[in-house]
Amino acid sequence: MGGQIIDATLIAAPRQKLTTGEKATIRKGGTPADWSQHKRAQKDCDARWTLKRGRTNPNGTQRQAIQIAVPIFVYKSHIGIDRQHGLIRRWAVTDAAQHDSRSFWALLDPENTASRVWADTAYRTKRNFEVLERRGLSERIQFRRPPRRELSEQQTKANATRARIRSSIEHVFAAQKHRMALFVRTIGIARAQVKIGMVNLAYNFARLSWLSTRAAPA
Repeated sequence: MGGQIIDATLIAAPRQKLTTGEKATIRKGGTPADWSQHKRAQKDCDARWTLKRGRTNPNGTQRQAIQIAVPIFVYKSHIGIDRQHGLIRRWAVTDAAQHDSRSFWALLDPENTASRVWADTAYRTKRNFEVLERRGLSERIQFRRPPRRELSEQQTKANATRARIRSSIEHVFAAQKHRMALFVRTIGIARAQVKIGMVNLAYNFARLSWLSTRAAPA
């Protein structure tokens, strides 16, 4: 299957109107004592607020682009695809507070016989390298720029090559968010897992249908 590519993306959920005290209680894993049973059923305590960073061009020029950070209330969808067919082979759903790298081992497909694994800099950790070594896999994780230093020329070229291959997984996220309008409208992570899991399945059906129209290799 040509190796595997792993990444994560943020999936929006309905924003919750909470006080500062309620947010603090929920972050600690509790529930505000004054909430009624009805209110508890209507509040999502599993999704988390995070900042989505990007750039805006108010004057239409790249040189004057301003970096912005927009607060969003989201879950995080983690997937692993095979490089050859682009099908989702493994997936997981977490709150937005969980770092991408913590789901890395669960996304590795043991049935993918090719050894290479592509991922971005968020997955470049000692723990993940140890997991890859134990499984006999070869890392193709992008290099992270050291503080106050630049990447070497060789690392820069390697990152460019790895980014071209890794970009395939961005097409999966784009299809789910735009063509399939993925948005979590339910309450709680259990229902979010079902919703995102169904969208992953629907994507695979659509992808498999497209693959079946291609001419078989000689």
